[in-house]
Amino acid sequence: MVDVGSKEVTSREAIARGRVRLNDEAFRAVVEGSVEKGDVRVVARIAGIQAAKRTAEWIPLAHPLPLDAVELEFTAVDEPPAIDIEARVRTTARTGVEMEALVAVSAAALTVYDMCKSIDRGMVVEAVRLVRKSGGKSGLYERPGG
Repeated sequence: MVDVGSKEVTSREAIARGRVRLNDEAFRAVVEGSVEKGDVRVVARIAGIQAAKRTAEWIPLAHPLPLDAVELEFTAVDEPPAIDIEARVRTTARTGVEMEALVAVSAAALTVYDMCKSIDRGMVVEAVRLVRKSGGKSGLYERPGG
């Protein structure tokens, strides 16, 4: 791991996004809340939060961080049918929370896949990316176009 002991403790935030493309039937089931395993967005939100909290266990060289907040939002996109996922993670620490936000989106997307795979095995998890981060020595980063 990188030694962050001499870095200043600052407020840090990261926002990541991703998308799960699904067929029309799976999309309708998610939107209507009729997926057999339960409410996809509720379960995926919990999965994303849980994953963010355990990022250091997923990513070998990530530092375990005290998280101040983990928020996930899900947006249904009609054409092409997809569920967009956004994670916002905040901490006050010596290192950033980019990995926690990316892991949260990834776990939430994989949970959508798991819960809908009986309807659509052809789903695609895509475009998982960091869109914004703030705090720390390097300051603000914003991906052009989100």
